[in-house]
Amino acid sequence: MLFVRVEPDTEPYALTPIALDLIRQFESCRLHAYRPTPTDILTIGWGATRNSDGSRIRADQQWSRAEADRRLDVDARLVARHVAALLGSATTSRSQFDALVALAYNIGVDALSRSTLIREHRSGNHAAAAAEFARWNHQAGTVLRGLTRRRAAEAMLYRQGDA
Repeated sequence: MLFVRVEPDTEPYALTPIALDLIRQFESCRLHAYRPTPTDILTIGWGATRNSDGSRIRADQQWSRAEADRRLDVDARLVARHVAALLGSATTSRSQFDALVALAYNIGVDALSRSTLIREHRSGNHAAAAAEFARWNHQAGTVLRGLTRRRAAEAMLYRQGDA
């Protein structure tokens, strides 16, 4: 098993197609602005909440599929850079890194930075870190089947790094 030390100032955070496919599989692409729940902020494309200029998504906004795909690529790379910085000097396999980025794309880098999952990973306790994915399956206090399936897929990808 090849393990890489992911450096925040280099570019090994170009995600693999597996990671991007995992994000796409669970995000789904909507080309019209929508609210995932009545209390959520407006979202478009593959889960984008802001335009490339930093402005919030507008209720009347529409994107092409090409715009949504470009934005996913930009956002996923940005998330990857933040995840690489969170990892510091922790030994991380490619599949572990991709799984952590897929998770952070959905829950946010700030949430990941405060999580037991990232602490367990950095300490080298990968089995405990993998088990933590399952805890992130709630939205507004309710367990969602889709999030449960997503976390299982992310955890499976993460565990490939320990093979």
